[in-house]
Amino acid sequence: MFIDFPKSDFVLKGLEDIVIPPMVKIRQKFDSSCIEDIRGHLISNMNETITDKEWYRDKRICITGGSRGISNIDLITKTVVDQLKEWGAKPFIIPAMGSHAGGTAEGQKEMLATFNIIEESMGAEILSSMDVVQYSSLEDGTPLYIDKYAYNSDGIVIINKVKPHTNFHGKHESGLAKMMAIGLGKHVGSAMFHMKGFPTFAERIPQVCEEFLKCFKNVFAVGIVENAYDKICKLEVVPRENILEKDAELLQIAKKNMAHFKYPHMDVIVIDEMGKNVSGTGFDPNIISHEVLDYQQLFVRGLTEDTRHNACGIGFVDISTQRMLNDIDWDSTWTNIANSTVLYSGRIPMYANSDKEALLIAIRSCNNIDFNKAKIVRIKNTLHMDEIEVSLAYWEEIKDYEGIERIGEFREIQFDAEGYIIE
Repeated sequence: MFIDFPKSDFVLKGLEDIVIPPMVKIRQKFDSSCIEDIRGHLISNMNETITDKEWYRDKRICITGGSRGISNIDLITKTVVDQLKEWGAKPFIIPAMGSHAGGTAEGQKEMLATFNIIEESMGAEILSSMDVVQYSSLEDGTPLYIDKYAYNSDGIVIINKVKPHTNFHGKHESGLAKMMAIGLGKHVGSAMFHMKGFPTFAERIPQVCEEFLKCFKNVFAVGIVENAYDKICKLEVVPRENILEKDAELLQIAKKNMAHFKYPHMDVIVIDEMGKNVSGTGFDPNIISHEVLDYQQLFVRGLTEDTRHNACGIGFVDISTQRMLNDIDWDSTWTNIANSTVLYSGRIPMYANSDKEALLIAIRSCNNIDFNKAKIVRIKNTLHMDEIEVSLAYWEEIKDYEGIERIGEFREIQFDAEGYIIE
């Protein structure tokens, strides 16, 4: 469902007196340590960690494919497929992404395709279904579900990035345990879990993981951690008995490697794109939220291509544009949001008729600032925090900070004839 939003004609006095400040590109420096030979590293790790290789001969092994954008996820998945084949196994891949991609089998298979996870490139079947099997339940009676293809397989390989979650904090957040608790549960299992509410996640995720591992003996995991430059800095094959322990350990590494703003005080944040491939809420609240930053207005200009028009998290945006709202598939977005039970994240924000108008409104709506000296930061998305653009007033605050480098000259933002930013 797409909505044709009309042109907005509301009046806000004072816009004509505001001068949008010049911007300059800067580089924020973070730890850049990463794994160069991903395939070689993973093959070596699989052969060192998995000791019962003969067991895999002629076994049908299910490999999970999630909805998050992960560096080299196609290479990682292909490497796991190839190594399993080397051991004589018959691997296949399933989407393991809860209710994402519209909550449909076709949509989830198409989501994997955006990461180049297709049968031709992987050399393995991709079996996508929303059908599930109840395999157990928690002590409080909550039923636990798993994708039917995973249930009927001989073994399961959990592949996922480990990172801080956007809506709760605990020993286990987004990672290997969550993939078992929610991703593999498809729409039905994900809905059952989310109905208990995010405040219960930190306690319930390890409970589900423990029950999962009791019921499914032939499991191992591949845990992935990215650095601030979206490069893989940690890649570990984890045997079944160590999954919970390693999931918690990798989360702490991920938190230390997260990108962030070196100076957390600004007036307006401009994000060029948001999407499910970036974060569950379109942009990572661990990087951009009022809990970690002191800012007044958030302006988001558009959606990523890989999000497939899903704007989950749009409700956290202060202002956007007519063009962006017209690009949103509200059925897909609200399916995801209703399943998460956080309905306000699907609210429609104020919108303007162009980028220029939206930026002026965002500046004008800030309290107690000099409108012509606004502290503005602009990023592509929260996966790209190394090179960002900042206004003169913001630069003056951070120019002497360690790990900050100016890499361009100040320039005026260029707009096209319709008032949209020229990239």
